[in-house]
Amino acid sequence: MTAMDAARKALKEVFGYEAFRPGQSDAVAAILSGRDVMAVMPTGAGKSLCYQIPALVLPGVTLVVSPLISLMRDQVSALLQSGVRAAYLNSSLTPRQHMLALQNARRGVYKIIYIAPERLMTDAFLSFAKEADIAQVVVDEAHCVSQWGQDFRPGYLQIAPFLNSLPRRPRVSAFTATATKNVRMDIVRLLELQNPYNILTGFDRPNLFFEVRREKDRDAGLLRFLREHEGQSGIVYCGTRKGVEEVTGMLCQNGVDAVGYHAGMADELREQAQEDFVSDKAPVIVATNAFGMGIDKSNVAFVVHYNMPKDLESYYQEAGRAGRDGEEAVCCLFYQPSDVRLNTFLIDHSQETSQMDEQTQRVVTERARERLRQMTFYATGGGCLRARILQYFGEAVSESGCGNCSGCLAREAERDVTREAGQIVAAVISLGGRFGKAMVAKILSGKREERVLKQGLDKLSGFGCLKAEGEENVRLMLDELIADGVLEVTDGEYPRLCAGERARDILLGSEPVHMALLPKDAAPAARARVKQKTYLHKELFTRLSALRRDIAQKQHVPPFIIFTNATLRDMADKQPRTRAQMMRVAGVGEGKMERYGSAFLREIERYREEQK
Repeated sequence: MTAMDAARKALKEVFGYEAFRPGQSDAVAAILSGRDVMAVMPTGAGKSLCYQIPALVLPGVTLVVSPLISLMRDQVSALLQSGVRAAYLNSSLTPRQHMLALQNARRGVYKIIYIAPERLMTDAFLSFAKEADIAQVVVDEAHCVSQWGQDFRPGYLQIAPFLNSLPRRPRVSAFTATATKNVRMDIVRLLELQNPYNILTGFDRPNLFFEVRREKDRDAGLLRFLREHEGQSGIVYCGTRKGVEEVTGMLCQNGVDAVGYHAGMADELREQAQEDFVSDKAPVIVATNAFGMGIDKSNVAFVVHYNMPKDLESYYQEAGRAGRDGEEAVCCLFYQPSDVRLNTFLIDHSQETSQMDEQTQRVVTERARERLRQMTFYATGGGCLRARILQYFGEAVSESGCGNCSGCLAREAERDVTREAGQIVAAVISLGGRFGKAMVAKILSGKREERVLKQGLDKLSGFGCLKAEGEENVRLMLDELIADGVLEVTDGEYPRLCAGERARDILLGSEPVHMALLPKDAAPAARARVKQKTYLHKELFTRLSALRRDIAQKQHVPPFIIFTNATLRDMADKQPRTRAQMMRVAGVGEGKMERYGSAFLREIERYREEQK
């Protein structure tokens, strides 16, 4: 039997899948052949199997460097449910638990060990690692090693020294869902990957509908959104812990079953909130970015960003937690200009950078500001939202757009605003870079507010020249001109608006400008495109879900650890009656068949009897 034959056997018998997904077989084959691997695969593409399958086939142990305790815990729980011996080493263990885990590791009990990067160079672990038969070292969330990345973690810089300290270098693989070209180059260099086999399966998630909403009253807008998605499960991300608490309270007061989650909560409260969400007791969870990584809840129908994140990497990773079951899902960003100010403050006062030397701190901060600029362009620039995301990650896009985002659906309303764009540029130049975007919008739309009148700005020739458009549309035009490089925004605590590189062309009218300036009630038409599929055996699926929930509660694990929604749907469609038939259900392997097969077969049989 070849190594790949053994891999396919493990895929079916352990994890219950008949075939690899795109990119998985290439990664598995490369690892099994002894190659280093650099893999960028979108959330939901099945990255974990790419290294878990080789771990089962290769002799020795596989080490997985992972950044989050919750991620390790869920991965290990899922492996144990599938009959794979696995463990984790991180700060959640007591000294005695850590010692016992290392003793088991020395005895060869585990095939896979998850470890936090900060633990690699400890004396106890180094002593074990230098004696162990390490088949491969996997770096999960590999973008954390790069200062160009959104989650730079200094502990990841210990990975290369750890590898160099081993008597024999194992094969090394690096996996991430979001990495620009600069980050990918950094990963290869900093992890010292040797002639790695590169896998880039593409960043696109066609089942996700992207939209940006500008809401003056975000609470009212969120309630409208949740009414549109009543009965569905989703995540609402907030930028701060205080925001999580306020939004959770507001939703509960308005009759929404929501729970809050952030790192400042007591462990038991945070774990209860997560359990209520993954078990579908609470359809909505309001959270900071501390929630989500490693949470493989497959039926998340929407992800809302109540506040704009600091960068597109974070946004796409968090938005990608919707639709992991392949169903159509919505990723909605609520944008307000105040988000830019909040994120700038968070970047400039980051606790992570405060621990770095001055030069490193300056580099990391400047790169974070550039990523924030790109995130702002996504939220304000108009056009195809999917194209902006894919272009950011270096992927070619169709000029015609995706047809599945609010930007594309807005194209029908595009009109020629060449004259208006010229008026805006002329006004910005005449103001000499003295004012920010908000004030420029008030001047152009003719707002006779106290600050405007006090400075005599109502006497300017351009005052009120775009009054017919209204302040909101003027802001939209300013945003698009900034995104297109016609205008620029200065750095600093009080950003100012000034002319950009392309201002002259617009001022002379030599280049036509088209924009979509939509009324606020246009968004529901876009959202109406996203509809839930109907299933032939919904009642059986509901009963199987209830059985899964009961088993999960008894075992104190999330329901998706037992079976995913996709597996339950396949089970409901196929309605297996025998062990052999159950083993043909996607996601049912030998381990889960032994643990749960009989219970689910009995439930299916009861359902069939009742239908006669």
